[in-house]
Amino acid sequence: MGKSLAAEFLGTFWLVLGGAGSAVLAAGVPDVGIGYAGVALAFGLTVLTAAYAMGHVSGAHFNPAVTLGLYMGGRFPARDIIPYIVMQVVGAIAAGFVLYLIASGKAGFSASESGFASNGYGEHSPGGYSMMSAILVEFVLTAFFLIIILGATHGNAPVGFAPLAIGLALTLIHLISIPVTNTSVNPARSTGVALFQGGWAIAQLWLFWVVPLLGGAVGGLLYRSLFARNEA
Repeated sequence: MGKSLAAEFLGTFWLVLGGAGSAVLAAGVPDVGIGYAGVALAFGLTVLTAAYAMGHVSGAHFNPAVTLGLYMGGRFPARDIIPYIVMQVVGAIAAGFVLYLIASGKAGFSASESGFASNGYGEHSPGGYSMMSAILVEFVLTAFFLIIILGATHGNAPVGFAPLAIGLALTLIHLISIPVTNTSVNPARSTGVALFQGGWAIAQLWLFWVVPLLGGAVGGLLYRSLFARNEA
């Protein structure tokens, strides 16, 4: 269990540092900024690489919504849910702190003014989308993310390709939802940067806990009810 928790800490740390770090440090650089597509790819690559590196240790959740969804899908024991989520959140906050220290090395940087890759809706949505739009996109995409994860790790799925499918799914999720909420589908990721933004991101953080957790739970239940009988 200790090794599993360490893997969840490190994997979530890498996800936030790589994904949110690309948004904070690289997305807006004049002439060479990577833009939405680059940030989406960065999040997908962090999950892909971390899953290959640590999936055999902890299952590579790196996300409270995934942990809950795997439980609802019959793939994870209830007794381990809280320890996993605690380590995911701690890993995300640690990554947010390291990212804050790096970004603060640039003159004039302000986490509160820049948004610090935080998730938001309304006036804090990158595209000005409403709270209802944010709820819908986070719920639906998190639910499908769990269905993809459970399907890719099915006993009859091609061996060794699950991290690739999951990484590509997360890339697509970001391409869809960065304009709407800056993409959460992961309460730990949202928390890790919101604490350093320190203002509106904390006030809106509730949505990026409640909705992804609900979406993950529904995705797990849907998969279990539709496909679990065919598990190998």
